[in-house]
Amino acid sequence: MKAVVLTAGSFGTTIAKVLADAGRHVTLWARRPEVASLINTRHENPDYLPGIVLPDNLVATSDAEEALAGAELVVLGFPAQTLRENLVAIRHLIPPDATLLSLAKGIEVGTGLRMSQVIEEAAQVDPSRICVLTGPNLAPEIAREQPTAGVIACTDPARAELVQDAIANHYFRPYTNTDVIGCELGGAVKNVIGLAYGICTGMGMGDNTKATLVTRGLAETARLGVKLGADPMTFAGLAGLGDLFATCSSKLSRNRTFGEELGRGATLAEAQAVTRQTAEGVKSCLAIRDLARQHGVEMPITEQVERVCHEGLDPREAVVALMRRETKPE
Repeated sequence: MKAVVLTAGSFGTTIAKVLADAGRHVTLWARRPEVASLINTRHENPDYLPGIVLPDNLVATSDAEEALAGAELVVLGFPAQTLRENLVAIRHLIPPDATLLSLAKGIEVGTGLRMSQVIEEAAQVDPSRICVLTGPNLAPEIAREQPTAGVIACTDPARAELVQDAIANHYFRPYTNTDVIGCELGGAVKNVIGLAYGICTGMGMGDNTKATLVTRGLAETARLGVKLGADPMTFAGLAGLGDLFATCSSKLSRNRTFGEELGRGATLAEAQAVTRQTAEGVKSCLAIRDLARQHGVEMPITEQVERVCHEGLDPREAVVALMRRETKPE
């Protein structure tokens, strides 16, 4: 199988390594020619994965047409909010029978669409050709070959198994799931809950608060998922609890790190300057909030994260608002 990974950020490069270590011929598309050159000559991507040696069967190019020629598996590593525009620009280069694998975890602002829905529209492909990779997948740990599990979700079980076989290796173990809705929502909302967890950490709150936040965050994720047609059991698995645990507990998590800065009193711009990379939850919280309101689903933690990020609400006031909500059965 010829696999192509777009683009050469930290997670894109990591998944390219996973595929290469699984024995696939992998082409990694980098926007900048100098990044492609470094990968080809030094077998390293020092900007995103310094110190990680990349396999010889992983080559890089900055020419999208060259990269996509004859591709059987196209891995999409674009950020959630730029996925559409990037796909529109290159869709004419994607081979007609290729499987598309999405790495992005988010909900598109303005449309409320999940990433697989964005791909279906922007690339003009049948949804059965679209797979989603999700789960507790922190790029630096995978790149260091620490044992990791993930989920390949697709409405077509056979295609999910095809990608599963292509990507499985001695340190990366993928499972399959046909519940694309649940898997994508779990990956999107956990970024918002990760922000909230980081905010609490930055404010110096303890384990009781954090345990409450994770549990109730998973509850509101499942409420929205079930309303949209997801299997509630999905949220108890790798795509739900597993991904949420990794995002909240790890200092490698961009969303948690971003949230910590907000909890210490930083502005949105100051937090962005510290983290430097995309914290998907910052933008996705807007889309998730709107999606919840549209379907009449209560998501109080998401609501307060949105107010802190985009309305300038003091995190301490957000905590008060959550604690003063009307009491109810669990």
